[in-house]
Amino acid sequence: MTTTNPTITEQDNKYNSDQLHRYLFDNKHARGELVQLSDSYQSILTNHHYPDGVKHLLGELLVATSLLTATLKIAGEISVQLQGDGPVAYMAVNSAIHTDTEDASNNKQEMRGIAKLGTEIRSNSEITGLHNLIGKGNMIITIRPTDGEAYQGVVALEEDSLAKCLSHYFDVSEQIPTHISLFVNNNYTLAAGCLVQLLPDGDDKDQQLADFEHLSQLTNTIKAEEILTLSANELLYRLYHQENVQLYPAQTISFKCGCSEEKCLNAIAQIEVDEIKAILAEQGKISMTCEYCQTTYAFDETNLAGLLADKKH
Repeated sequence: MTTTNPTITEQDNKYNSDQLHRYLFDNKHARGELVQLSDSYQSILTNHHYPDGVKHLLGELLVATSLLTATLKIAGEISVQLQGDGPVAYMAVNSAIHTDTEDASNNKQEMRGIAKLGTEIRSNSEITGLHNLIGKGNMIITIRPTDGEAYQGVVALEEDSLAKCLSHYFDVSEQIPTHISLFVNNNYTLAAGCLVQLLPDGDDKDQQLADFEHLSQLTNTIKAEEILTLSANELLYRLYHQENVQLYPAQTISFKCGCSEEKCLNAIAQIEVDEIKAILAEQGKISMTCEYCQTTYAFDETNLAGLLADKKH
């Protein structure tokens, strides 16, 4: 690990997007995370015509999921969904977690996200805000470790922002005080956020809470233009220049949909032979479009000959 306190170099000042940074505070009972996204965020929005309010909330959810993923320290998958009775039927971000216990620099997150819109927001694209978009609903967090049993947590969306809802999740489900901030720029090309969390690593509960509250107050001074434009080193130095901050190697974040021709064929294989033949006779092909990336896979009779032959046996 390297400290953020030495003099910032020109290279340090370069903004590195699509990375998550984990850090610890020396002699303080708290830890932190910082995530800055650009290409992965834009890739999720590509080929979708979301209203501005949906783009903003989806950017926040993407960052929130990344921060949550980094707290798990396991390999597997995590899904964070917002569901309610509002104009947006649901919004979801999925993250695949890849960890390398021998080399932390190989750790990475692969993410995808989607929003399903109702007719109300399609006719009124100026709707913004968590509760105006989702309505009365819940945040559902599903964790599927590569090894071990799946876990699901449900938190009511009772707070006035997604950041506060996620903080509430940690307070209720994990019983760990957590401060979260989320940001999206005005043209929806950058999304970022940070997390400060208490470390219950001693017997002095009052000192642990005092450390957490002190660092939360410092973190709360962060400005949108800073977290959306500065490098991690410079940003952390500005926030915590009077603290000793130990910074771990950055974790790469990228967009990966996960759809494939093979998965589509597996889905078609669940259809009865007569129904497949009827679709081919009427349309000449069977087409499937991925909801996440909008890629369309088309299969004609030639493509499906082997599958149809297998289903006869």
